[in-house]
Amino acid sequence: MREYIRHPADIPIEIGVGEYQPPHVERVHDVSIGGLCFESRRQAPVGAVLTIRIPSVRPPYEALVRVAWCRCVNEHYDVGIELLNRDDAFRARMVEQVCHIEKYRRTVKETQGRSLTGEEAAMEWIGKYASTFPRWADD
Repeated sequence: MREYIRHPADIPIEIGVGEYQPPHVERVHDVSIGGLCFESRRQAPVGAVLTIRIPSVRPPYEALVRVAWCRCVNEHYDVGIELLNRDDAFRARMVEQVCHIEKYRRTVKETQGRSLTGEEAAMEWIGKYASTFPRWADD
């Protein structure tokens, strides 16, 4: 059973495996306070420590993570990762909000034909949905 609510996302993520290997880019499936799931062309060993970077947020989100699980799905792997410290968990909450804002921006474009900047979408999303965004138990 999952400990945290997962939120769908479709954003690029850079995965770093070792100090001397360049990161490879994958796509996030969902994100939560405790971690996220991404699709990978490569299998990731459970317990491996990776670095992640999400360049589409400002400032770019970077963290150390641990592979919690890895499942083969057709021609790719779904990889679940957990954040290694509380500060990263707090920052993941910000990433969750950004994912919701980006989804809102795309939905407005598709349903209303309006093109919003990231800042415009954030202001509208905050005004409409921030009060109902799930809070941390210790907030």
